[in-house]
Amino acid sequence: MAEERSHLTVTNRSGVSVVELADRKILDELCIAEIRDQLSKLVANTDGIKLLLSFKSVEHLSSAALGVLITLNKQVAEQAGTLKLSDIAPQIYEVFKITRLYEIFDIYDTAEQALRTF
Repeated sequence: MAEERSHLTVTNRSGVSVVELADRKILDELCIAEIRDQLSKLVANTDGIKLLLSFKSVEHLSSAALGVLITLNKQVAEQAGTLKLSDIAPQIYEVFKITRLYEIFDIYDTAEQALRTF
């Protein structure tokens, strides 16, 4: 049986689950599915979750990964939680602008800025 590799680092900072995506490139379907599953488990196990997703290490993101973010946003809302994004590289943020996803997500330049708003 293949071992599932973790694509996330989760730490708790003052009641906020800070998730750092570990991969530089989030492009292939298997990687995206594993990230989706790991994030879904985290959200499902915590009512009223305060979740910060940091893209500090990410340089490339596929459109399928954007779909995962939209689904995650719905899941967090259903759990009466809060989702914020941070540290998005300019080339990735450009995609958020083109797709108008920046209107849906609460996005901050740094994780520290986002943490202060919870």
